[in-house]
Amino acid sequence: NDVISQAAQMSRKRGRIILVGVIGLELSRAEFYEKELSFQVSCSYGPGRYDEDYETKGNDYPLPFVRWTEKRNFETILSSISKKYIEVDPLITEVVELKDYLKIYGEIGSSKSIASLLNYSDITYSNTITVSQNRGNSSNKSNKGVAIVGAGNFTKMTMLPAMKNLGMDLQYIVSSGGLSGTTLAKKFQIIQSTTDYDQVLKDANINTVMITTRHHLHAPMVKAALMAGKNVFVEKPLALNNEELKDIINAYNTSGATLTVGFNRRFSPHALKMKKAIGYGDTPINVIATMNAGAIPPDVWVHDLKVGGGRIIGEACHFIDLISYFTGSKVVSVCMNAMGINPEENTDNASILLKYENGSNGVINYFANGSKAYSKERVEIYSQERTLVLDNWRKLKAYGFKGFKGMKSKLDKGHKSQFTLLAQQINSGGDSLIEFESLVNTTQASFAAIESLKSQSWVDVMN
Repeated sequence: NDVISQAAQMSRKRGRIILVGVIGLELSRAEFYEKELSFQVSCSYGPGRYDEDYETKGNDYPLPFVRWTEKRNFETILSSISKKYIEVDPLITEVVELKDYLKIYGEIGSSKSIASLLNYSDITYSNTITVSQNRGNSSNKSNKGVAIVGAGNFTKMTMLPAMKNLGMDLQYIVSSGGLSGTTLAKKFQIIQSTTDYDQVLKDANINTVMITTRHHLHAPMVKAALMAGKNVFVEKPLALNNEELKDIINAYNTSGATLTVGFNRRFSPHALKMKKAIGYGDTPINVIATMNAGAIPPDVWVHDLKVGGGRIIGEACHFIDLISYFTGSKVVSVCMNAMGINPEENTDNASILLKYENGSNGVINYFANGSKAYSKERVEIYSQERTLVLDNWRKLKAYGFKGFKGMKSKLDKGHKSQFTLLAQQINSGGDSLIEFESLVNTTQASFAAIESLKSQSWVDVMN
C-alpha cells in the first residue's frame, strides 16, 4: 500500500497514476481528492494483451487509433536497448548457471541483487520428453501403439479416464506446449510426451492416432495420419467445410486405414436399447432430439467459425449421427431455422429438420437459452404407435412396447462403450466403429444446415 501512497504524493495536481503489475490498493481518499488524481490499471505489456484476435490471429490495431500496443511496446524497448539509448548492463548483478538456480531463489528474500540472470547455455532442447513409467519395453507390442493428440479438458476429464484398464498401449501424448501433455503422461502412464506430431506419424509402432484438438486442426491432422497409414479416431467434428471433407475422403480412399469419429451417443446402453426396441428394418420413424446446451460466452473459440466452426457444426452433429443411427438411413435434405430476426451463421439457438432416404423425419432442437435446471438432453422416437422417451441419458421410458417399459442408469453417454470397442479394434483388427459413408453424410448434413440458414430454404445433402 505504501507504493500507491508514494505515487500520489509524488504526482502533480490532476496527474495520472498507472498501475502495471500488482501492489496493495488501499487508496487514501485524501491524497487523491486533494490533487484530483486519475488512477488506471494497465494490462501487462499494453493494449492487445489477452486479446485473442490480436495475440493469436495477428489482427493489429491501426496505428492512428492505438499508438502503443503490446507489440510496439516490446519493439520500442528492444530497439532502445540495441541502440544503447537504454543501458541495462549496470543493472545485472550476477549471471548464474541454471543448475545453480538456488543461488538466486534460495536467497531471494535477503539478496541485494538488482537483476540476476539464469544461463541456459548448456541445455539441449528437444521436442520430445520421455516419461519413464517402468512399464518395460512396450515396443514388444508391435503395431498396436496408440498416440493421443491433444491434452485439453476432454482428454483429461473424459477420454483418458474412460480408456483406463482397456489394454491400450499408450505410446504418445502430443500437446502444443508440452506441459499439459507431460502432466497427463505421468498421471495415465503414457510413455512419451511430445510437441512433434510428425514424430508420431513416422513411428512404425503407432497403430492408431486419436485426435482431440481444437476443431480447425481435425481435418489436416486426420488427413496427415491417414496418408501415413495410421488408423484414426477423431473427436467431432470431422471437418469444418466441404474442401476439408474432400481432402479426408481422398486420403481415406487411398490409405487403407480406418477412420472413426467420436459420435459416442450411439454407443450408450440407452441408445442400443432404443434401437433394439424399434427394430432394424426400413420402416420410417420420427425422431426429436432436444439439446438444452446452455449459453457459452461469444468470445469462446467454439463460436469462431474458423477455429470452432460454431456449435451447429461442432456439436449438433452428435445428434445428426444419433438420428441416422436410429433411422438406419442417410440424410437427403436439411432445413434449419434459427432464433432472431437476422441470426448469425454461428448461432446456437436453432431447429434443424432432417429428411431421410427411407422416409424418416428428424428434428434437432439445439438451444442455448434454456434453464440449467431442465434436462440437458432429451430424445423422443415415434414408431408404429409406440413411443420412446430418453431423459438426459439416465432414464428411458417406453410406451406401447410389449414386455418393455424402460430402463434407468447413471449418466451414460456411451464414452466407455465406444472406447472399449475401439480398444478391441486396435488389438484385434476390424472395420471402423461407424461406416465411413455415414460419417461423411453426417458431416455434409451439418454443412447443409448452415447453408439452409443462409439461403432460407431446404438444402440437398451432397452424394
